[in-house]
Amino acid sequence: MARARVVQAPARLMGWVILAAIAGGAALLLWRIGVSRELWSFIGSALVLGAAGYALQGRPLLAGTPVEANARPIAVDAGLVELRESMVGRLRADTAYLTAADGMTRVGDTESAVRAILGGLRRYPDSLALWTGLGTSLALHDGGQVSPTALFAFAQAARLAPKHPAPPFFTGLAYIRAGNFAQARPYWARALALTPAKISYRPELAYRLALLDRLLADADQATPR
Repeated sequence: MARARVVQAPARLMGWVILAAIAGGAALLLWRIGVSRELWSFIGSALVLGAAGYALQGRPLLAGTPVEANARPIAVDAGLVELRESMVGRLRADTAYLTAADGMTRVGDTESAVRAILGGLRRYPDSLALWTGLGTSLALHDGGQVSPTALFAFAQAARLAPKHPAPPFFTGLAYIRAGNFAQARPYWARALALTPAKISYRPELAYRLALLDRLLADADQATPR
């Protein structure tokens, strides 16, 4: 028993060193992405709770047991993330919640992604970025369908910024992911109409709308008369 304690002590010390490194890395990452100081107390509390849990239950000498995840990973299109950031902004306190939701979506945890954005909306209830992101996350969580709750979130984003192209564009994107191309078309057309001529992402919206129009034209030609 005494020997086991002697062996375990260095392992536990190493565990604390790793935990401290994780905490430092998390702080550096939060600083780099521009998370506001208001969020640091919440995140710090989470790290303290994790450290307390390790102190009470940490057993680094136990062999690991592989666990099969229930959630299936979901691909997050880097191009769409970049387009979203161009449209609604990046490196702000509210958009940091979207970054967190993207990570949860990648591992298939769409419920946590929705919860993360809802947490952001409690702090930033008038955030165009978060309401738009909530609509997207709700559609993914509902199996790729544009549910009434997803439409409500998109409508709230449009109410907050009726002249901004992001709400109609991402509403249309949700319909495209659901396979409803014809329903998506008016939303993407409106998004392009609301986009200023000289803004950087207008060519991307025009290109996507042109692809959608070609797809709809091909489908129409293939339909038996």
